Amino acid sequence: MSIKADNLVWKIGTKRVIDGVSFEAEPGKLLGLLGPNGSGKTSLLRLLAGLKRPHAGRVMLDGQDISSFRRRAIAQRVAFIEQHATTNANLKVIDVVKLGRFPHRTMLSGWTREDDRAVNEALERTGMSGKRDDAWQSLSGGEKQRTHVARALAQSPSELILDEPTNHLDVQHQISLLRLISSLPITSIIALHDLNHAAMYCDRLIVMQAGWIVASGTPQDVLTQRLLREVFSVDAHIETSPHHARPHIHFQR
Repeated sequence: MSIKADNLVWKIGTKRVIDGVSFEAEPGKLLGLLGPNGSGKTSLLRLLAGLKRPHAGRVMLDGQDISSFRRRAIAQRVAFIEQHATTNANLKVIDVVKLGRFPHRTMLSGWTREDDRAVNEALERTGMSGKRDDAWQSLSGGEKQRTHVARALAQSPSELILDEPTNHLDVQHQISLLRLISSLPITSIIALHDLNHAAMYCDRLIVMQAGWIVASGTPQDVLTQRLLREVFSVDAHIETSPHHARPHIHFQR
């Protein structure tokens, strides 16, 4: 078991933004979260990361209610990359990534070999080692996102949660970032807009609408013509190659 949502409810006033959501993320796999704007994706991710408290239901980490964890303990195992993550423009890449070690350190502890190892491995895995001394403001959009991922990996998380990390990136950097995330040996939950990218890189999908889960399963089971029409209001032809089980969506004009 890794991370589990148990009948989650979260409201703004009397409106239920998340309404009875339950699922369990498969350990070590990439779970994609889909849905139109306003479906509750970001709110759900923030509940899973422990940044919001549900009005009802529970988020479980290895069978234990996340509300029983201290904030520091959550940050030691759950890394969250926001949709519009910001960073001090005066920092270097290495300084940004080092921030990921903050949950594992105390006010009096010095920098350790373990901290160095975690930072260097994060830079290496994200392909940012050669940029470690570059200024933040000199980076491209794709490089900034990779640095945010490196900072998250430096936390040594068991779970990685990402809210539409490919927004505002060109196609090359979108694909590069998704390849990286899908290759990570940790449990990852990612909100995406691009349905074909979700089909290509995610092991399983959840589709939300108006705060509910309306479909869940493998990409080939979830992404049907009927669902695309009813949830996303688009007509499409879905193609599956006999040599490649993942579906590809062709949108109709």
